[in-house]
Amino acid sequence: MSNSIFRTKGLTKVYRSGAQEVHALRGVDFRAARGEFIVILGPSGSGKSTFLNIVGGLDTATAGEAWFGDHQLTALDERGLTQYRRDHVGFVFQFYNLVPSLTARENVALVTEIARHPMSPDDALALVGLTDRRDHFPAQLSGGEQQRVAIARAIAKNPEVLLCDEPTGALDSATGIKVLEALAEVNRSVGATTLVITHNAAIREIADRVLRFADGRIVEETTNATKKSPAEVSW
Repeated sequence: MSNSIFRTKGLTKVYRSGAQEVHALRGVDFRAARGEFIVILGPSGSGKSTFLNIVGGLDTATAGEAWFGDHQLTALDERGLTQYRRDHVGFVFQFYNLVPSLTARENVALVTEIARHPMSPDDALALVGLTDRRDHFPAQLSGGEQQRVAIARAIAKNPEVLLCDEPTGALDSATGIKVLEALAEVNRSVGATTLVITHNAAIREIADRVLRFADGRIVEETTNATKKSPAEVSW
């Protein structure tokens, strides 16, 4: 895979608490191509979030290597990881973390002020279908709309990768589909390599590739010959 944007080799993470050791990752080998949409499945405690946090520069590995293009993430110090996150990565989490006193547009603009090559907040909100809600405050938006603002905020800095941890976890199915449509549109329009962690196995149908984690390892990998649109997914 010559156009790899991510690759890991032997990625290992051990958390220590006193004499106890918890092996969150056990030698994960992984590659992702530029522009791929990858869904990551697995039970709680299987290592999904730890893996996403390491490739996103939010956590460090105990052993092994993680690369973003030609940059070895596992060799960066805290300052280097901060710059990597700021310049290259958009994050979407289960909880929206919007600033209550700012409008949707102002929440998105916060990111564009520190980005190297940002898109306009209005363009980012248009991508997720929220042009007509840009002057609303979070309390005036539904949960799904707030999550789409969070996606707009993540993509407004034009990141190469979009990392999503349970982005539909707090939403009902109809609202979740709208959020998935926003992610699919961003992946298609911006070309951001997109990794989505979910407990919802139905979401696998919208991915290029599906990984299943168990006990700190990737235990299954499948490729979808044809992808479904989010509107075709039911759960």
